[in-house]
Amino acid sequence: MTHALPADLSCPRITTRKEGGLSLSRIVAGMWRMVEWNMTVEQRVAFIERCIDLGVTSFDHADIYGNYGVEGLFGEALRAQPSLRERIEIVSKCGIKLLSNKRPDHAIQHYDTTRAHIVASAEESLRQLHTDRLDLLLIHRPDPLMDFDEIAEAFAHLQQSGKVRHVGVSNFSRHQFESLNRRIPLATNQVEFSPLHVAPMFDETFDGLQDLGIAPMIWSPLAGGRLFSANDANVERLRLVIKEIADRLQKPFASVVFAWIMQLPSRPLPLTGSGRIEAIAVAVAGTTFQLSRTDWFAILRAARGHEVA
Repeated sequence: MTHALPADLSCPRITTRKEGGLSLSRIVAGMWRMVEWNMTVEQRVAFIERCIDLGVTSFDHADIYGNYGVEGLFGEALRAQPSLRERIEIVSKCGIKLLSNKRPDHAIQHYDTTRAHIVASAEESLRQLHTDRLDLLLIHRPDPLMDFDEIAEAFAHLQQSGKVRHVGVSNFSRHQFESLNRRIPLATNQVEFSPLHVAPMFDETFDGLQDLGIAPMIWSPLAGGRLFSANDANVERLRLVIKEIADRLQKPFASVVFAWIMQLPSRPLPLTGSGRIEAIAVAVAGTTFQLSRTDWFAILRAARGHEVA
């Protein structure tokens, strides 16, 4: 069953950190699949404008997305319509080196969180995105060879030069996050979370961020589409629980999932992954209501397959 969306949808904003944080839209538009959308430059401009109309002004990138191609596509849109840049926030990530025909010097896929690589990656992202600064730069994955002091030094250099406004990490454990945060203030930790991946609720990731007053960003909130399509019996049971709540509340299925995520007290900011503006609007609709505690725990129970103890 489908449900009509409110006509006056407008995505709220949130500050990622209580002290000196970055203001982002509560729903962040994830760009990692943009190459697959096969949009013309004009269509990319129109997509960004329609996101802004919904109040979704934050756009998530990484240097490696689309085989090092997504930032360039987005940058073409900003070149075509320069006025867009002052209306949006750009997030990017660095620290992974992919095997790629665009990077022939990469002999093996690996992490690189050296100062030289972080700075060079950020500067290349600026060139590709056709902008003079990133609003937020994240380390993409924890690196077994990462030196917290060296990362902090690279981040400080980029901030002092005006090339990066805020810094953060992605996929870090609580201890890794706090170790780097002691050296330089971090704006967020972008982690995987959905009803099919609830680990951050129980491994201290969200607890630690809530304690520091820092909002996490969430990738794959719909489990990469598996909430809609997986044939696994456990997923099917979860799907039925969410559908019953959505139908009773007369809300779209995905809106209920986004609302469930955003109800956590750590104030998560979920990313979308779609080039369809209708899907962005469904995510934004999840900001307009809260679930009862009974419905929230019904989803958690179905997600985990057992009652709370």
